[in-house]
Amino acid sequence: MLAERFLNPRVAVFALAVVACQVYAEQAGTPAWIDATATLDSATTPVYEGDAPMRFAFLKDMRRGDPLTLSVFSLGAHSGTHVDAPMHFLVDGAPVDRIALDALIGPARVIQIADSVQAIDAVELNRHQWRGAERLLFRTRSTARRWMSSAVFHRDFAYIAPDAAQLLVDAGVKLVGIDYISAEQFGAPAPRTHRIILGRGTPIVEGLDLSDAPGGDYDLIVLPMKVRGHEGAPARAILRRR
Repeated sequence: MLAERFLNPRVAVFALAVVACQVYAEQAGTPAWIDATATLDSATTPVYEGDAPMRFAFLKDMRRGDPLTLSVFSLGAHSGTHVDAPMHFLVDGAPVDRIALDALIGPARVIQIADSVQAIDAVELNRHQWRGAERLLFRTRSTARRWMSSAVFHRDFAYIAPDAAQLLVDAGVKLVGIDYISAEQFGAPAPRTHRIILGRGTPIVEGLDLSDAPGGDYDLIVLPMKVRGHEGAPARAILRRR
């Protein structure tokens, strides 16, 4: 039956058309998708201070003679690249399974922040061409120092200050992302940045790996695990240059 399908002229023509389209796209220079997701690895992925550790184990392993390979994972909702839903800091906020897909998929702009900058405040934000972007991702010192692939937790990561957060939501930005595991200043007396952004129903993507995504405009897809009734979840994020 399988051989007959491939001998069918219509199937053959369709297959050739698909291949031709793929070749044309490659020759036309269609940008490739960039994986902007940090690899989850307990030996190399940072965990926010006080958060649950990551553990990965094999319940069954064919290399040990088992008939199949079967794994078990244990990790916090905010491990690696992940999405914060409004429920994270708002008692009546929407959980991660209720975030609108329209916010998670679409045009995005990567903003390059200098290594010397720790606080992305309103003054720093306005040094960049951010207005008019639907989704904003901040590429900071964390990318240059490869902190998302270091198990050591660094407290001095770049963060979004509350006054910048207010500018973003007032401008109608649909999604905010950053390249370390929190958008909030470490040790802040109150989570004002989170409350400002999430308070508008705007999701935050944290822990992005923007090593291969310099400043500019991209197509973004970021899809968190669909976990019912919880405040966040690990996600896969990909970018393609526009």
